Amino acid sequence: MAALLSLVAKDNPLSLTHSTRTAAGAVASMLMAQLLQLPEAYWAGITTLAVLQSTPEAAQPAAVQYIGGTVVGAVVGGWAGERFPGNPFVLGASAFAVGLLFACLRLDRSAYRTATVTLAILMLVPAHSGWTVAIHRFFDVLVGVTVGLIVSALWPER
Repeated sequence: MAALLSLVAKDNPLSLTHSTRTAAGAVASMLMAQLLQLPEAYWAGITTLAVLQSTPEAAQPAAVQYIGGTVVGAVVGGWAGERFPGNPFVLGASAFAVGLLFACLRLDRSAYRTATVTLAILMLVPAHSGWTVAIHRFFDVLVGVTVGLIVSALWPER
């Protein structure tokens, strides 16, 4: 059993400290989003989880990519979700267009991933279509990234 565990956790073992830090960050993020009365506070918690999964050195660049991807996904998804909610062809065309833009700008795949997930949520989930939800998603993600960076700064991994 010990041999199996050493193979699984060889390069980046999960520590109790990392788990505690990640959980505390998610809770703090959700509480902050609820305090700000954001209607979909769960996105703040999810975003904090994503930011805190990065290595400490990569947390800030990952946060920038996450916010940038969310902005692009919210703009494209807000527009497409308002005009073509649930349309799979517009989803595909929009994801391709975002990919072309990101390729031309040589942006990171993580930003593209975040953009297309945001785009899909805003287009395909009926209760999430349109500009209002796009704005909510942006602020939820902003809270999540901010809390994740604060936790990373105040509680660095050793």
